[in-house]
Amino acid sequence: MSTAPLEVFAALGDPTRQRLLDVVAGGGGSAADMGALLDITRQAVEKQLRVLEQAGLVEREQLGRRVRFVVRTETLADTATWLAALATTWDRRLAAVRALAEGGPSQGPLGQPNPDG
Repeated sequence: MSTAPLEVFAALGDPTRQRLLDVVAGGGGSAADMGALLDITRQAVEKQLRVLEQAGLVEREQLGRRVRFVVRTETLADTATWLAALATTWDRRLAAVRALAEGGPSQGPLGQPNPDG
């Protein structure tokens, strides 16, 4: 994964950045335009865009004198893949706990058969 999940979650943990990412995904615009949509200043938009950029969620494209931001979908896809793998691991662990609680066959900590019985 190109960006650590913690960085992505930290960036998305702020409601303003969540809304800003939605605006960028919808086509964005200038920092002033995005600020007007979100009712925040141009400077605040630029600050929040830097955080999203550092987390790998957006990237800037220079178009002459203008800067345009676009969503980096691969970072979102990598984070979703990481979450799915984590969910699978926890599903196996919880299934092992359930089997033990219901008196089923003895399972190891990751849902593997316990060689001791």
